[in-house]
Amino acid sequence: MKALVANDYGPPSQLTVTDVADPQPGAGEVLVAVEAAALNPFDLKVLTGAMREFAPIEFPYIPGMDAAGTIAAVGPGVTRFSGGEEVFGFFGPGTMAEYAVIADGPLLAARPGELDPIRAAAIPEAGLTAISLLRAVALQAGSTVLVIGATGGIGMFIVQLAARDGAIVLATAGPEDSEYVRGLGAAEALDYRAGDAIEDTLRLQPGGVDVVFDLVNKGPDLTPSARAVRAGGRLVSPLRATDDFVPERDDITVVHTGLAEHREPVDLDRLGAQVAAGVLVIEIGAVYMLENGPQAFVDLAETHTRGKLVVTP
Repeated sequence: MKALVANDYGPPSQLTVTDVADPQPGAGEVLVAVEAAALNPFDLKVLTGAMREFAPIEFPYIPGMDAAGTIAAVGPGVTRFSGGEEVFGFFGPGTMAEYAVIADGPLLAARPGELDPIRAAAIPEAGLTAISLLRAVALQAGSTVLVIGATGGIGMFIVQLAARDGAIVLATAGPEDSEYVRGLGAAEALDYRAGDAIEDTLRLQPGGVDVVFDLVNKGPDLTPSARAVRAGGRLVSPLRATDDFVPERDDITVVHTGLAEHREPVDLDRLGAQVAAGVLVIEIGAVYMLENGPQAFVDLAETHTRGKLVVTP
């Protein structure tokens, strides 16, 4: 099969498209003929070696963790699915290829007929992480929220889900994306290029907001974001740092969480149904053919992207 392959740690420009052996499903696994695979910023961290201390990989390595496609074969013990069924899920890794293997479990879901594979592939990592972050703070209707990184994949879900739960959402966005984040449900779009988004937040919400979701910064770079949190509020990040971030003030709580925490078995099915019904909107920034997969990763690393980038074999 054709696959996007890295032979060592390095920049995304070193990726190549080459022939590799077809994967085979083991016990409790299914083989999926990939129709669409989405990129995540975490993929870049793995490829460059930034995560090698916590998530070392073996080479040759096929990146990509999100995908949608059709089941081509099932391994021993799989009874929930059979060949020919349309599915989507969080594979981690190996989806930037014509075929990929995934365990039959809560990270694999049937794809509703109204949900095309490109949008389905964009759901798992971003959607499940957003749900985990929101559950970690149990937002109440009327809560005030600042989302830093609102135009990315996780931000896209955070803004919509928080607004739907009745929160007042402030979202950082460049001028070209201000109407986009408002369309997702943000009450205010803060232009981080023209000024200080933290100062703008404090001007709109004197005393600070109840929750800051910082989807961009980690470690000491979270310090400015902490200023926007009210006394007794929370600063939430999905980005694990090598050293725990300790805020300069002791009247806020810092929450580090990710896709694995606060997850329920039916979450992926619910997300798929909501996107299929139009309750949640998926923004696709660009779609690339597999032969242009290296450029997709370069664009994710070097340019501003909105929503998700997707590769189709």
